Amino acid sequence: MYYLTITNIAVIIAIVIVLWAITVFNGLIRKRFRTKEAWSDIDVQLKRRYNLIPNLIETVKGYAAHEREVFEKVTEARTRAMGAKTIEEHGKAENMLSGALKTLFAVSENYPQLKANENFLELQRELTDTENKIQAARRFYNTNVRDFNIKIDSFPSNIVAKIFQFKKRDFFEIEESAAREPVKVSF
Repeated sequence: MYYLTITNIAVIIAIVIVLWAITVFNGLIRKRFRTKEAWSDIDVQLKRRYNLIPNLIETVKGYAAHEREVFEKVTEARTRAMGAKTIEEHGKAENMLSGALKTLFAVSENYPQLKANENFLELQRELTDTENKIQAARRFYNTNVRDFNIKIDSFPSNIVAKIFQFKKRDFFEIEESAAREPVKVSF
């Protein structure tokens, strides 16, 4: 009789541990999918940005055709950003693209007719809106990554994370100077 009670207690403890592990595992899966969803929000806005850039270049070219080097740098930066595979590569490529766009807008200030062009003004507005959406999506993504990484590192959920080989995610970071000086698109 005494043996049966110890066995029952051991079974109950085992069931509790298994249920706990399942709950933690499912929580980690939920957080992992939230980070993927948040990255897809960033990706949508980055693609929108990439699609605006060729129109912007063409509009500026019409007024500043001899600024070929600037156009090439923006195009190269856009291509590099579109080809980035990892989040770290995306961060570096986006910093480079932001710098190239700053140069493009600085050059465009030398052309008063361009600054009055309706198409150029609309592209500026759309790009500004997109930049704001990228920043909001980046904050949302980084918040989800933080929560996921904390769950992976926190005891006792780190035990389940290690058993099932959950890997920490990288934050989508921009350089400090780029954060302080956003792409200026207003005149």
